[in-house]
Amino acid sequence: MYIFADQWRASAMGYTIDPNIRTPNIDRLAEGSIDFRNTVEVCPLCTPYRAALMTGRYPTSTGMFINDLYLPAEELCMPEIFANAGYVTGYIGKWHLDGHGRSAFIPREWRQGWDFWKAAECDHDNYESYFYTGDSDEMQFWVGYDAFAQTRDTSQYIKDHASNNKPFLLILSYGPPHPSSASPPDKFNALYPVEEIVLPPNVPEKYTEEARRVLSNYYAHGAALDQCIGELMQAVNDAGIAENTIFIFTSDHGGMFFRMVFHIIGSRWPGPNQLMCLFCCDFLMHTENWGVLLIPPLIR
Repeated sequence: MYIFADQWRASAMGYTIDPNIRTPNIDRLAEGSIDFRNTVEVCPLCTPYRAALMTGRYPTSTGMFINDLYLPAEELCMPEIFANAGYVTGYIGKWHLDGHGRSAFIPREWRQGWDFWKAAECDHDNYESYFYTGDSDEMQFWVGYDAFAQTRDTSQYIKDHASNNKPFLLILSYGPPHPSSASPPDKFNALYPVEEIVLPPNVPEKYTEEARRVLSNYYAHGAALDQCIGELMQAVNDAGIAENTIFIFTSDHGGMFFRMVFHIIGSRWPGPNQLMCLFCCDFLMHTENWGVLLIPPLIR
């Protein structure tokens, strides 16, 4: 299982150095996981990261160095390799490797070999966001906050495949906590009042008000995803496959968030907060231990 968030920087975890956010489930994952604290992004942008993840190749090799490009079907990708080893494969959530329009239907021949498909090219609306599934070109919509709906779908996939004779590879790609206009559910918003957000010292004074507003929303999305991670860990345990599952949690890249210079300009000169990503991995050899953290990545 490979689970990753969008633009969740390495420092914005309860168990790392951020004084604002509380992530009890991810903290628990980190405690029992391999935590890759020196993991860096080969290119801190959505599409280049995803292409590198699928192919194992650098953006300079694939040509996938900016957003909204098409990853050619001729590339040898992760699901094809796993399928050759006897795995069934599934992909849920944000794809961002099609390049034919952010709301376009992605036909099977452009999915790089994934069997189960419940995904969208790119949508950060967060509520009632769209997806396509199977071979149907009918646009469908997740109910409510999409990260919660995607977590339910992932939990169901785990349940459905836990007793199969074949092992499975499953990727879940969340849209949050990527900054967007849509806030997470109210109970998470209430945890991070704008006036209480502690900013790092290198945020210019003229950006402090906007930075607090953006980060309040950002941390609230992170708290919502932390709940999702707890539910997925429970789903693995309930399915009885914790002793035979590699559970990875990470992020595609980090973010500058008003440090030193305005964040859009600053992202051209990425520093540690832009390049460093969580990567946690749990090999699940012991039920009390969890994973792989990639924000830094976490692997259980």
